[in-house]
Amino acid sequence: MQAKEPNPMALDADDLRDVDRDLLDYLREGRVTPAYARDRMIDEEKREVTSTYLGQRLQRLEEHDHVRNLYDNGLYELVDDPREGDSDA
Repeated sequence: MQAKEPNPMALDADDLRDVDRDLLDYLREGRVTPAYARDRMIDEEKREVTSTYLGQRLQRLEEHDHVRNLYDNGLYELVDDPREGDSDA
């Protein structure tokens, strides 16, 4: 099996908004939809956002190969967390 080449368009931690970080945290736990993420953010009193906005943020993460939209149905899973691998330690 060949190793996947890094995406030159990949984001790094500095490119992320707080909402992106929350989405990535949820994705580390499992798959999410924009509606699920919206409800969870509201329940956790993090922020009030629309599922449309969260869908746009997830699409941006997908464009940079960090998440995958399974079967193009709005269910996303994590592929590569841009917060990892940036440290020189």
